[in-house]
Amino acid sequence: MARRPVKAQPSTRKELKDTLWKAADKLRGSMSAAQYKDVVLGLIFLKYVSDAFNERREQITEELRADGYDDEAIAETLEDRDEYASGAFWVDPDARWDALVADAKVAGETTIGQRINEAMDLLMHDNPSLEGTLPRLFNRDNVDQRRLAELLDLLNSVQFSGMGAAKARDLLGEVYEYFLANFALSEGHRGGEFYTPASVVRVIVEVLQPRKGRVYDPCCGSGGMFVQAEKFLDAHDADPTNLSVYGQELNESTWRMAKMNLAIHGLNGDLGPHWGDTFAMPYHGDRQMDYVMANPPFNIKDWSRRESDPRWVYGVPPAKNANYAWMQHIISKLAPGGMAGVVMANGSMTSTSNGEGDIRAQFVENDLVAAMVALPDKLFRSTGIPACLWFFAKDKGAGRGGSVDRRGEVLFIDAREMGYMITRAQRGLKAEEIQRIADTFHAWRGMEQLSLATADVTVDDEDSVSAAGAEYEDVPGFCKSVSIAEIKDAGYALTPGRYVGMAGAEEDDGPLDEKIARLTSELTTQFAESSRLQDEVASQLERLK
Repeated sequence: MARRPVKAQPSTRKELKDTLWKAADKLRGSMSAAQYKDVVLGLIFLKYVSDAFNERREQITEELRADGYDDEAIAETLEDRDEYASGAFWVDPDARWDALVADAKVAGETTIGQRINEAMDLLMHDNPSLEGTLPRLFNRDNVDQRRLAELLDLLNSVQFSGMGAAKARDLLGEVYEYFLANFALSEGHRGGEFYTPASVVRVIVEVLQPRKGRVYDPCCGSGGMFVQAEKFLDAHDADPTNLSVYGQELNESTWRMAKMNLAIHGLNGDLGPHWGDTFAMPYHGDRQMDYVMANPPFNIKDWSRRESDPRWVYGVPPAKNANYAWMQHIISKLAPGGMAGVVMANGSMTSTSNGEGDIRAQFVENDLVAAMVALPDKLFRSTGIPACLWFFAKDKGAGRGGSVDRRGEVLFIDAREMGYMITRAQRGLKAEEIQRIADTFHAWRGMEQLSLATADVTVDDEDSVSAAGAEYEDVPGFCKSVSIAEIKDAGYALTPGRYVGMAGAEEDDGPLDEKIARLTSELTTQFAESSRLQDEVASQLERLK
């Protein structure tokens, strides 16, 4: 007889985060951060899939009862896979969460880790979009089976149901991203391999506004760029199928995380048949992309370099640093009207070693650089290296990319003074700061300006689109549009601070006699204070005699 799911109130976001972080703590002492990350995220995904499946079963049951079906006919229909084709993955009876929880309480020859592995196999077999995605490490020697059973029991209190499929998926996506951020923090430097700070991703997405076409990330990590692009579309009531997602990732575990992350958000992305090196074996061949968004690992010294590689149109990158290899690969993937946003180490803006300065000069002279953004420090948990954003465009003329012809110009934005401290060690960007950067670029290009599409910002229908064609103006200390000739005179250095200058002092437009009176009063007060301090010092010296 089939087990009937227990109805439960949906978990709040705080309850989910608190419960799931406790779950991670149960395994923290018995394995590395990298391993318990895969265990916990895999189980979270399994719980969500099972909850969504059970919710769909309840909907089917209610619909059939309303149509007069008897219990036998309902039970038969509930096991028809076609009934779950929309909105839920099919979950085999042996892979369902309540069955696993029941088995975890019974001692036997089959460990709970082996049962979870089998459940993952069944899910991947029955749902082709999950093939090769889910972790299978639950029965390894270093996984404490007793703690794993306790973890299963703890997760049993979490409910991703009772709120509708879309809201449950959004909730899971938020929890998944929360865990990625915390695991990145716990793994230190290695965490940067799979996680880019959300505020940095949002700047790239808000500037590019990817609304239709192909989106590509050659080093996609856990898929954060794609997820934020999907959020952008959702916030503006656009069809998520307008974007086709393509990516590649070198690390096996990270590639699997990205696949799960896309499945969680309902994105059908092509991340290649398996993990692989973008330089040695680019999976997407000659396919051209409308948008590229990437956070390549900074300053890689050991990478697959071939001097004859056709991607090195603007110069062969040095053997001991892959920064300019990443940028040339990204440029090579852009369609004729394509745009890209790339996170890079600050050194990339000025380096002249091993031919990098010559390559940068070629980028500028071929009018590929649209904008440079200097970021504040401490945005990245995984590295103390200061970072910047490069924005490339294949066509800066008036047209589809904007109504203002910006050929022969580059926009420089200095955002180093922006941000707020989330913790003593990490900074974040405020929503209005992200909006200011994006609006500045859009005004410069003459693009339609859309209000910020982020998870924590409400976008109302009536103000989702602001007036297109807002006038761009240089702002001392923040932004400036600079000609290629001026950049050439500066030795092709692309540091925004070099061009935007200092912020202007506030103007005092009061009457002259009032200014004189105020300044005289301030000066008299300062003289008096100076005299008092001088007398105090003399008095103290007299006491020492």
